[in-house]
Amino acid sequence: MPETLRTTRTATTDADLLDRTAIAVRTAGSALRERFGEVVRYRSRDELMRALAVNDDTALDILRPRLTRLRPDAGWVEDELDGGALPPGEWWVVDPAEGNVNHLHALPEWAVTATLVRENRPVLTAVHLPLTGETYTALTGAGAHLDGRPLRVSPTADLGLGIVATSQARPDEDEKVVRRVGSSITAMLFDALVVRTAVPATLHLTDLAAGRIDAFWQFAGARADLLPGALIVTEAGGRISDAQGRPWTPQSESFLAAAPGVHAQAVATLSR
Repeated sequence: MPETLRTTRTATTDADLLDRTAIAVRTAGSALRERFGEVVRYRSRDELMRALAVNDDTALDILRPRLTRLRPDAGWVEDELDGGALPPGEWWVVDPAEGNVNHLHALPEWAVTATLVRENRPVLTAVHLPLTGETYTALTGAGAHLDGRPLRVSPTADLGLGIVATSQARPDEDEKVVRRVGSSITAMLFDALVVRTAVPATLHLTDLAAGRIDAFWQFAGARADLLPGALIVTEAGGRISDAQGRPWTPQSESFLAAAPGVHAQAVATLSR
């Protein structure tokens, strides 16, 4: 088969796959939206974990069969705290309730995400925000979109005029990482115009891709936190690296995404 024809068929297949993936995350998001509204009270870590699991299972009951039908041979990753490289082949990296704690607290910042990873590179992703109805999508080489409209990162060239964001360390994170998060926020408070701190990471990255903020960083991030947004930002023209400016991989100990005009400045700030 000629290489051009093979490439066209692959691109068409992946584009169709992205459309179907977006439908799956929207359907799962609708189920979670029906559960949203009242603050869920819990008195122990065990009660919290059970409440989180109910939301996860609600979405997974929809996502798992639909995505498995789309790619029967693909592996499946649904632990949002997992990190590191994946084995060879295709994998679905899914966060059925990204920002689950926010959902339990009746806060609006949560989403459903599904990303297809091929040979440890994200190929396509869909991120759905059920409360706004927005769906962010990205396909390698075909750009990033919000409900079909192309996305582009901001043209900001001065970190001092920029809005930047980070999320907190994971629960039970190593003390060294927690202190590094704190020191990085302090450094950015000196150098950036506004510093936002909240979870989940994915929503900061979609904001970055849409040009609403100018940089996002995180330490010891997990695959499900970062892969969807990393692809969306890259396809929207942003730069991805670790906090020292080196190429980022899922094994990296830090993550930085930024508009090209402020990337080097953000690296300098985080490296102090």
